[in-house]
Amino acid sequence: MAHRSPVSAWVDQFGQTGGEHKGARLSFAAVLRKWGITVAAVMALFTVCVVAGSAAAQQPTFPSIPPTVPSIDFPIPKPGPTGTVKPPVIDPIPPTGGPSKPPGAVQPILPGSVNIQLKVERDGSLTVREQVIVRAKQRMVRVAPLRVGDRVFTVRNAKVEGNGTVDVTADTLTVRLDGGASTVLYTVDGTIDDLGDRQEFRWQPVSGWDTKLTLVRVSLLTPRPGRDFVCLAGRPGTEDTCQSALTDSGVLRVSQSDLDSGSRVDLSAKLPAGLVPANARYEKAASTAFAVTPLSGTGLGLVGLLLLGGFVFLWRARERDAKMLAAEVGPVELVVNDGGKVTFASPDGVLPGQAGALLAERADHRKLAATVVDLAVRNYLWVTESSGDWQIVRRNAADDALTDYERVVYRTLLPEDTESVTLSSLRTSPLDVTAARTAIHADAVSRGWFTRTPGGLGRLGLVGAAVLAVGVVGSVVLSLTGGPALLAVAVGLCGLGLLIGARFVPVRTQRGSALAQQVRGVAAFLASVGPESVPSEREVVFSRSLPYAVALDAAERWLTGFGPVDLAGVHWYASQDPDLGADQREFATRLTPFLGALGQAFGATEKH
Repeated sequence: MAHRSPVSAWVDQFGQTGGEHKGARLSFAAVLRKWGITVAAVMALFTVCVVAGSAAAQQPTFPSIPPTVPSIDFPIPKPGPTGTVKPPVIDPIPPTGGPSKPPGAVQPILPGSVNIQLKVERDGSLTVREQVIVRAKQRMVRVAPLRVGDRVFTVRNAKVEGNGTVDVTADTLTVRLDGGASTVLYTVDGTIDDLGDRQEFRWQPVSGWDTKLTLVRVSLLTPRPGRDFVCLAGRPGTEDTCQSALTDSGVLRVSQSDLDSGSRVDLSAKLPAGLVPANARYEKAASTAFAVTPLSGTGLGLVGLLLLGGFVFLWRARERDAKMLAAEVGPVELVVNDGGKVTFASPDGVLPGQAGALLAERADHRKLAATVVDLAVRNYLWVTESSGDWQIVRRNAADDALTDYERVVYRTLLPEDTESVTLSSLRTSPLDVTAARTAIHADAVSRGWFTRTPGGLGRLGLVGAAVLAVGVVGSVVLSLTGGPALLAVAVGLCGLGLLIGARFVPVRTQRGSALAQQVRGVAAFLASVGPESVPSEREVVFSRSLPYAVALDAAERWLTGFGPVDLAGVHWYASQDPDLGADQREFATRLTPFLGALGQAFGATEKH
């Protein structure tokens, strides 16, 4: 009998005791053989995982950034009150291009960059934290306006941590920073406006920098997430959107590069109604438009200097004109004796009407009457006397030898298709001498004798009127838009000064004053010369000089001085009175009433 193990004997015994279960015994053994391998494999895999996890837990961690190194990471404000978290949205769609670094990634230090944290507090105020990187040995200055249109903002608790200073006035926030990294802290009131069913946040986190900004990053956190964010970047008044404006979990993050000096970043967002106390403040632009600022103050100062300089100019010009007219002047002869032949010559070729207007600075009835007498002396007109009346007859047509103003006087006296006119008829139908007077003045201006038409504005006055109009319109527009209206007022004052000063500018130019002095010499000649001084051709001298005597109000002296004149030598005047023709001594005295009637004809409608 073979030797058997105790287990085998136990099995055999177990089988004998319960023979009906022998088959089950065999199946159990098979199960043990089948699942034992699987359990062993699972236990081995579990052991490997535990060992691997233990090894992984013992790996070293990355070192953290030293706390002493300044951080310019994209600023993310501390989380506010929790609420319903909305999925991230992009507003507006970011520009296309290559992948950019995520907002939380570490950014390199860039000189000229600004990182700004904005947080709307529960009391409605806005706390601002700005980190500015200034290039070494340079300075950056920001002058931010606190009045935008009618909107008024207030800044308080302003301070600088670093190399710089900050000053706050009612109108501006001024920050001056030197090289290195500096942090500017302040609180703003007035950023929340109540629109009824919603509130609106608005603030310009970037504005008024005198340096081009390499990179600007702004984050905005509100007690509850906002919506309809708008971000504008560029020059004031432009509507260019920011390069990148993203919202993530209710936080708005803005990124803008290469922002020119003087440009701004303007942020606005809609907030739930009643979220925080509204504190927006508005003042009519007109109340601030006339405030004295450096710009408007400079404008007013320049206007003051211009007005002072204009006063000095006027004073010197009028003094010069007065001195020239007050200077002693000797007689200026109108006749030249050339080898026994008498010729007529006036200073600078000045005509009687011109001479009288130049000396009196206006063309009145005497100057027009003198022009008519001169036209008669020069064979364009003929005068005949009959029974106390005088008839002026067309003798030769007005040609190109006459000046413009002489042709106007000619046509005023004898219009087209009119061959003659009596002075008595002119008393009942007065002449309109406006065009004639204007023509004489325009002639003097064109010759450089007058600066302007007497009583008119002149070029200086027209410029002043235009500048005044610009100033008035500019003041109205700027006062409505909140611009520097006081500067426009300064422009208007300058125009008003020019307009008023133009009326006091001497009518005569320097050349005109010099010629007027010679005309005074002609008047002295007319007062001193007599027939004995002109032994030959005295009738010619009498006739050619008579218009000047009329224009210079010396006709009576001239007629009395010459006494009797041979009527046959006066070709331009005739009389149908036989007694007058026989008595030539009466001719000179007969001219006095003629000149008076002629002056009345031209002076009947004259307005001074």
